[in-house]
Formats: sequence, C-alpha cells, structure tokens
Amino acid sequence: MRLRGGTSAALLAAPLLLFLILCFALPLGWLLAQAVRDDALAPALPRTLAALRDWDGKDLPEEPAFAALATDLGEARQDGTLGRAAARLNDEIAGLHGTLLATARALDQPHQGSARDILRNADPAWGRLDSWMAIRRAAGPFTSARLLASLDLRRDDAGKLHRMPPDQAVFRLVLRRTLATAGLVTGLCLLAGFPLAGLLAGLPPRRAGWLLVLVLLPLWSGVLVRTASWMVLLARDGLVNRALIALHLRDQPLPLLYGGFAVTLAMVHILLPFMILPLYAAMRQIPPSQLRAAASLGAGPVRGFLRVWLPQTAPGIGAGGLLVFIQALGFYVTPALLGGGADQMLPWFITYYANESADRGMAAALSVLLLAVVGMLAAAWVRLVGLGAARPA
Repeated sequence: MRLRGGTSAALLAAPLLLFLILCFALPLGWLLAQAVRDDALAPALPRTLAALRDWDGKDLPEEPAFAALATDLGEARQDGTLGRAAARLNDEIAGLHGTLLATARALDQPHQGSARDILRNADPAWGRLDSWMAIRRAAGPFTSARLLASLDLRRDDAGKLHRMPPDQAVFRLVLRRTLATAGLVTGLCLLAGFPLAGLLAGLPPRRAGWLLVLVLLPLWSGVLVRTASWMVLLARDGLVNRALIALHLRDQPLPLLYGGFAVTLAMVHILLPFMILPLYAAMRQIPPSQLRAAASLGAGPVRGFLRVWLPQTAPGIGAGGLLVFIQALGFYVTPALLGGGADQMLPWFITYYANESADRGMAAALSVLLLAVVGMLAAAWVRLVGLGAARPA
C-alpha cells in the first residue's frame, strides 16, 4: 500500500516532533507555568484558607480563622510544609517568614485562652490586618504577583497596580540594560560585519571560501573558552596592558576588565559571525552589473550604494540583526565573567533565582518577560518581511 507524499512526510517528521514535545516543549511549558502557580500555602494552611474564603477583609477575621491558623501551624511544622509557606508569605510582606516560624514554636508551649489571644501574644503581626490579607493574596492556586514583580509592579489590598518603591525596583532597570547592551552589540556587529561581508561578496568564490573559514573559526570553540581568552587579554597584567606599558603609552594598567567595555567587546567578537553570514548571503545575490548600470545612468558611488546596493542587502541586515540581538539578550556567561555588578543582564538574574535562591517562580516570571521581548521582536520582523515581500516592485 503506497502512502501519499504528505502522509509519508508526516510519518518521517513524527519522531522529531515527538522528541521536541517531550524534551523541549513540555519542560519549557512546565517551567513557565511556575510563573503563575501559587500552591505553597494550600498544603500547609488548608483550614486557614478555607476559613478566609468568605472573609470580607474589612476587619480582622473571626475566632474560627485564628483557631484554624493555630491548628495548621502545628501540623505544618510537624510535616515539614511550613518553611515553603513562610517563604511565600515573606514575598508578600517582609518579616512574615519569621512570624510564622516563631508562632509555630510558641504554640508548642502550654497556653490558655482563645486562639485570637494566643496568636496575638505569640506575635503582634496577627493583630494587624495586612498579615491576614497577605495570606488571602497568596491563597492560590494562581497568581500574577511574580509577573507583576518582574515589571516592578505590585497590587495593593484593593487590587490596584502600583510601582515598587525606588529601593526595591530592580527589573525595569535590568531590562533596559539588557536591551541597551543587545542593541549596542548588534549595532557594532553591523558596523564591523557589513564591510567585511561586502569584501567577501566581491571576491572570487575560492578566495571567499578561505576567508569564510576564518570568519567561522571562532565558532569552533565554546563561548566559555572565548570569554576566558578575553579575561587573559584584558586583565591588569594581561597582554593588552603589558603591551601598552611596554610601548610607554601608559604608566599604569587600564581597568579594562569587569566593566561594560569588556562585556561589549567579547559579545561582539562572539556574535560577529552571525551578522556576517546573512549579510554575505544577501550580498552574494546582487549582480555587480547593477552598480555599473547605475553608474552609466549618472549615479555616483554613494548614490548607487544607497539606491541600488543597500536596499537589496536589507533582508541580510534584518536577519543578521535579529540573530545577533536575540542571542545577545540571552547571554549569561560573558557578562557574568567579564562584567561587574552593574553590567549583569536579565539571564544572570534568572540563573540566580533558579539556582541560588531556589525561587523557581521568579525565575520563570523573568523567563516569561525575556520570552515576550523575543516574541515581539520576532513578530515585528515577520511583519516587516511580509510587508516588504508584498510591496510591488
């Protein structure tokens, strides 16, 4: 039985599609889902959440809510779920982590009276409305708090959006720094790659092939190796400073390392081939006779370049710029090794929250932010390419 061409192609692509779903789409989707999941309190404080479900939030809850919290804290401390719940509430109000742990310890001691009095005596925070509102906000199972925090925003008890205080607002500055660094690197790669791609496009294929090998040579080593090489070159006792001192151009070493200069230089070096290759592919398709024709019609070199050559290289500029910019947005190793504290980009913070602070939800929220930026750039590029293709000649 013969299969149709479409069916055969689908069967051939099925293993690859299954591999991508299992090894890429599902893990990525699970990670991104952590940005909106909020299930830390449900295992530790089930009775408290149920008691607060119909609470109007205008005044302190009634005695049953205090009793439910006292019972939940005792059980959560025994089954080991209290620490995660305390960490989640600390995201809402700084200090609630210690409040929950101290209250749970105090409940182990003999006590008399109502649950309201016992909890308020254990910690005055339970006599404040904002502590109970924090529990209700963190009830889950979903939340937008992390996504808002990635934009330095938060909701008050009434649900209105507010900006974070200046001493807590971090991520907008980091996002601007990330976009600015990626834009600067893309611009420098274009300035350096455009003339080199033009030179390659004008050479015979054999000579151009040898030069392309030199362009691709940096890609044969890992990013970590190339970054470490720049550390050797730019260190205070590195080759660059030694050469400057030996030539009597400097008396003291320059602070080249651990700053924006080193990060930008290394990123341009690493990403330059991704700009040259699309430019070379676009320029190779332009017949040299077009510039001669433009010259015969009275166009000078500058006008011929601007009116004939440059428009036809626009697809290569766009593709190379998109490749370089998107990759620059995701750089982690190079800024971490060559930059200072003021040069770290968004991927560094994602890694920090995922590995060091073990806050996967915040790492996922920042990943969503970075993915949204990349998606908007890709959508803008597709739209521009579509409009360019639809434009009549």
